[in-house]
Amino acid sequence: MPSREYAKLTTTFPLTATRSEPLGPVRTIAVTGGKGGVGKTNVSANLAVALAGMGKRTLLLDADLGLANIDVILGLSPTNTLADLVAGRCSLDDVIIEGPNGVLVVPAASGRRHMAELAPAEHVGLVNVFSELERELDIMVVDTAAGITDGVLTFCQAAQDTVVVVCDEPASITDAYALIKVLSRERGVDRIQVVANMVRDPNEGRVLYEKLTRVCEKFLADVSLNYLGCVPQDDWLRLSVQRQQPVVKAYPSSPSALAITEIARRTARWQAPTEPRGGVEFFLERIIKQRGVAA
Repeated sequence: MPSREYAKLTTTFPLTATRSEPLGPVRTIAVTGGKGGVGKTNVSANLAVALAGMGKRTLLLDADLGLANIDVILGLSPTNTLADLVAGRCSLDDVIIEGPNGVLVVPAASGRRHMAELAPAEHVGLVNVFSELERELDIMVVDTAAGITDGVLTFCQAAQDTVVVVCDEPASITDAYALIKVLSRERGVDRIQVVANMVRDPNEGRVLYEKLTRVCEKFLADVSLNYLGCVPQDDWLRLSVQRQQPVVKAYPSSPSALAITEIARRTARWQAPTEPRGGVEFFLERIIKQRGVAA
């Protein structure tokens, strides 16, 4: 079970040190999926690496707390993970390692049952602890677990944008709809970006998005869906996974890499937050301090 040291994070966290100028706000993007096997983690990892390659100061958080594998996909060997942070053995800064293109990675542990069973207050505490991070950042990509567990919902709620990854399987569409419904009704997340993954051609991606849109328009009138793009299934992507390298770095001219790079260009244009939204939010202290400076 989590240590007493970590329990402090559920109620308080150290504020950033006094600086001549406060750290700027961070655009946080949660990448999630209704079911496992849709390629969510590959999208997250490659999106973050692509953004870093564009000059964006990018942090990639592995928030699949029980079955983490961002470090495996990127060929990294972390000394510390979020499990060590939770146990009180290190700080958040001690967990961060550098990955391809200079992307900063916050790895989690795999096979740690207690990490998959954190209490709701501990998920909020994990969000809050990012306010103590003394790093200049532009974007954080959060790779959540699949499904509708409290951790998934909290991390999506705490981000400015939620990207739902779907593939052309009936269960994927059904589960994506279920996730969007719960996010909207229980957490007030009513703006969703959609990525169609593992498609045969761009038309299939658009058709898949339209299927999901029709269901949401019928039953979730308050939810706004936006098509962020599609990623084709190709041999280069499969090979990059086997070699533990991001496809955007290993095979930048491949169809899958070009597609993810285009998605990264679109997300790179999103503006940093200027106002707190109320409730749980990553890097909330930065938004509040930046607002105070602007005033």
